[in-house]
Amino acid sequence: MKKINLPQASRLTSPNPVTVVCTEKPDGSTNLATVSWWTYLSFNPNMIAYAMAKTSYSGEMVRNNRKVILTIPGAEIADAVMGCGSTTGRDTDKAAKFDIALTNVEGSFIQIPVHSRVAIVCSLKEYHEVGDHYLYICDVEQVYGDESEEALFAWNGYSQLRPAK
Repeated sequence: MKKINLPQASRLTSPNPVTVVCTEKPDGSTNLATVSWWTYLSFNPNMIAYAMAKTSYSGEMVRNNRKVILTIPGAEIADAVMGCGSTTGRDTDKAAKFDIALTNVEGSFIQIPVHSRVAIVCSLKEYHEVGDHYLYICDVEQVYGDESEEALFAWNGYSQLRPAK
């Protein structure tokens, strides 16, 4: 073995899970942000965690509203999901810009992409500074799934999004 850096390790451990963080903006619309790291924390009680850059507009919305939906995006919207990860929602309606159809889930005002394999409706429990990111720890309120959607994963150090086949 040879010494490598962490970004190189991320390429060697591909595929990695990918999610779209859905938050409510002050005008009531939905903001979408692509996140490349999330995990299950506990099944009793149900909890998940995800990390976002400190500068993330979606992170700001989660800290303000304390509500979030994490979705596992479907393969049909791979290009749009990649675009959501490189555009700020502060001044942009990402759903409109990337032509992402949205739908409602029971019990939330936050909308999610129609093409989602899983939607995890959460409330923010706490968040912690972890270097240049915040780690968001969330209580899971509801979970929805659609087995007909093919889940996306990040490949090659997060430079590509595609199903794991």
